[in-house]
Amino acid sequence: MKAELESQGTIAIGWSRSLDYLMLMKPELTFLSVLTALAGYSLGSEGTALGVGVLHTVAGTALVGGGAGALNQYLERDYDAQMRRTEQRPIPAGRVSGTEALVFGSSLSLIGGVDLLLFVNPLTAFLAVITLITYLLLYTPLKRITPLSTLVGAIPGALPPVMGWTGARNDIHPGALVLFAILFLWQLPHFHALAWVYRNDYARAGYRLLAVLDPSGARTSVHILVAALLLIPVSALPTATGETGPVYALGAVATGIAFLIPAVRLARGRSNASARFLFVASLLYLPILMLVMLADRLLA
Repeated sequence: MKAELESQGTIAIGWSRSLDYLMLMKPELTFLSVLTALAGYSLGSEGTALGVGVLHTVAGTALVGGGAGALNQYLERDYDAQMRRTEQRPIPAGRVSGTEALVFGSSLSLIGGVDLLLFVNPLTAFLAVITLITYLLLYTPLKRITPLSTLVGAIPGALPPVMGWTGARNDIHPGALVLFAILFLWQLPHFHALAWVYRNDYARAGYRLLAVLDPSGARTSVHILVAALLLIPVSALPTATGETGPVYALGAVATGIAFLIPAVRLARGRSNASARFLFVASLLYLPILMLVMLADRLLA
């Protein structure tokens, strides 16, 4: 009986450790990176996005994205400890050491980059390096210096679909730039809504985000509305460039209008509740848009 209980305890500890390492990878962001990379590969391949190439592209993107998440948490470990939203992350909570996170994140990034270099193409591997550099060495420190950091951070966040495209075609076509623009614009309402909810948390940790420096929320609302409005025509551009059909265009416009509604609601009320609603809407908008894009390609 004692041995059985000890065995169960060991399994529980091992499972808990596995979950902590998974949390270091920021799985929700990694999932979105994989989904957008898959959509980019589908559009770039002019096919159904099946085969070994897409597997290596998606795997490499996931590993680099997960590694970047772990390294970001390593760099911001002291600041995460000062924020209620992040104080229970593995490093500030003491469940994973900073050294372990550094080794884990570096290993994932290296393996993902090598996989892309050897089994996809050098261009996609190069974009993975750019993603890491802009996310870790530019965006991460700039958050404590200037609200323009959000625009800088939107660059690495918009590169996964481009990596999917280059993984399929080994070139950068206007269609890939359209995908980049969609992801770039989407991140602005997504992040500004989150920052507005936790603006006091961010201020406590010394972050100079727009939501922190804009007590009334007027400028933050304008940034959100402009991005949400631009998303409607920009998200329909893949049809204009011939990458998708009318089914996708209709779906893109419909989801864009639906996404604009909570953005307008936040601009009018500027409450935490409306910001949370917009944030949740942003988490639904992107997967729906990418799935519509993939469905359109499969039906073509």
